[in-house]
Amino acid sequence: MPRPLGELEDAVMSRVWKWNRPVTVREVLEDLQKERSIAYTTVMTVLDNLHQKGWVRREAEGRAYRYEAVSTRAAYAAALMNDAWSQSDNPAAALVAFFGMMSEEQRQSLTDAVRIVQGPETQEPTEPSESAEPAERAEPGEEPGENPASPRDLGGR
Repeated sequence: MPRPLGELEDAVMSRVWKWNRPVTVREVLEDLQKERSIAYTTVMTVLDNLHQKGWVRREAEGRAYRYEAVSTRAAYAAALMNDAWSQSDNPAAALVAFFGMMSEEQRQSLTDAVRIVQGPETQEPTEPSESAEPAERAEPGEEPGENPASPRDLGGR
């Protein structure tokens, strides 16, 4: 489990994640200097530390390096949440408390995420799929070949 990033590590990684491309110390430095006074060597040390910890990979370019994130901010956040949840002596109660802290927008994001993870085969029926398989035999009152969609035929969102 990753240790939470420190304040300066997070500021540096935020830029690496946001830009989503290999970056130089100079680029990160110039952007950080818009918010605070910071030395080139400090940013270089932070990026080197992040490399040693496995957060970024680097490739030499002349006398400098270009740094690139190894994983996404979403993966980092998920790992932190998983670690916190796994340390609970009552995971169900921890989840209930966590859900209670969520905004309506966050709860909707959670619902959407659960649907994605479950996939179309396990989603609640919403409407018949256009590609529903024909019935093996027609029910009374149905024409042969008509088939009310079963949950496994539904595509969901």
